[in-house]
Amino acid sequence: MRAMPDLPIYLDHHATTPVDPRVVEAMLPFFSERFGNASSRHHAFGWAARDAVAAARRQVAELIGADPREICFTSGATESDNLAVRGVVAAEPRRPLHVVTMSTEHHAVLDPCRRLEREGIEVTRVAPRPDGLCDVADVERALEPHTRLVSVMTANNEIGVVQPVARIAELTRPRGIVLHTDAAQAVGKVPVDVTELGVDLLSLTAHKMCGPKGIGALYVRRRRPRLAIEPLVDGGGHEQGLRSGTLNVPGIVGFGAAAAICRAELAEEGARVGRLRDRLLAGLRDRLDGVRVNGSLAARLPHNLNVSFDGIEGESLLVGLDDVAVSSGAACTSVNPEPSHVLKAIGVGDELARASIRFGLGRTTTREDVDHAVDKVTSLVARLRQLSPHAR
Repeated sequence: MRAMPDLPIYLDHHATTPVDPRVVEAMLPFFSERFGNASSRHHAFGWAARDAVAAARRQVAELIGADPREICFTSGATESDNLAVRGVVAAEPRRPLHVVTMSTEHHAVLDPCRRLEREGIEVTRVAPRPDGLCDVADVERALEPHTRLVSVMTANNEIGVVQPVARIAELTRPRGIVLHTDAAQAVGKVPVDVTELGVDLLSLTAHKMCGPKGIGALYVRRRRPRLAIEPLVDGGGHEQGLRSGTLNVPGIVGFGAAAAICRAELAEEGARVGRLRDRLLAGLRDRLDGVRVNGSLAARLPHNLNVSFDGIEGESLLVGLDDVAVSSGAACTSVNPEPSHVLKAIGVGDELARASIRFGLGRTTTREDVDHAVDKVTSLVARLRQLSPHAR
């Protein structure tokens, strides 16, 4: 008899992840016992906080192959994206100025780009191929003599495709164009090395990798030469002058602990979750027809599966999955009734886009969880198809 998992099942690890108990243990002393301000330089409480921040900065830097001095702590990937996109443009006095990004980026990049357009900056949004991947030739064609910034995410937050960022760097570096990547979904899940990618700026966040919410970082290249970037927040010159404000010491310590755990366990955990993802897809396809995988399967994060189901109404699908936590798209836009802009960009029609599910597997996901999800989804889809006026 098959073991039953604990219900409800959480398969929305793209939205956020549970904090690893080892991370919680590392954070706890910094709420009450070692509560000092890391900028307090004249007593032991401040020194303990300062040293803890320095250790965490090294841990985060080591995860992405950076120098600790290149890590600027922020409140999360959204702030990091804004600091990267808007900060680079603000630091460049020349006009006209041009920015290139993709139409499938997270709104934390797309919305700042829209703000730049209102300020007179030209923005080009490159469309993806039907498999969700960026065509590097399209990026090259989009570049102009006055292009200052290219922003392409490492891995998409909805369909999980891993973009050819290193190849894009081969275009931007010789031209002196700044390259930013939003790596929030990739860091801690697949190997990410800033030198191998060739990026100048990289955004990441703790809560996507079993760390706490409210703490993220921006990698800012210091070498060849140091990158100029204008801060968004002034008031004390913290974080090398890039982000003023009292540091979130418990959050930073937790971020460092989460980074160290990911670095040690990434290869094994990635392989385990990838096997579970493949089991999930095989189970859906074995018991249902009309299952469409959105985005490339070959160039994909191991924990991501985004599928659409023919012949059903999307809202009924999500409502019916009462004991399986999944998503139909990005968590930050879940209140928007419009179909996913990512799925629309790769050619998925509105009806099919609404009948899509993003499964996000993670550290807490078990084989029993996957098997229960397969049972639940397949029985629900079959029932909804029978009830549909378009039933085949």
